[in-house]
Amino acid sequence: MKIAKTAPDALKILWQNKFFIKGKTLNEVEEELHNKGYNFGDATRKALERADFLLSQGKRGDRKFLQKYPYIEEETDAKRKRNE
Repeated sequence: MKIAKTAPDALKILWQNKFFIKGKTLNEVEEELHNKGYNFGDATRKALERADFLLSQGKRGDRKFLQKYPYIEEETDAKRKRNE
């Protein structure tokens, strides 16, 4: 299990777990993070607005966040060497 120490890291974990396949409101994101034990406050909203893997749809107050593309783990050189 991965542990996030910052709101951006926590959002990346949600993205990896396919949470953003359907658009989510700020409240839905905060509730999901809270259920996982995270409480970042206003940092969550700021991280959502800055996440380059998320698309923001709707007007302020009724905004939903949706993934731009699915998460795919990049294969690093170290992983490749271990598998050879």
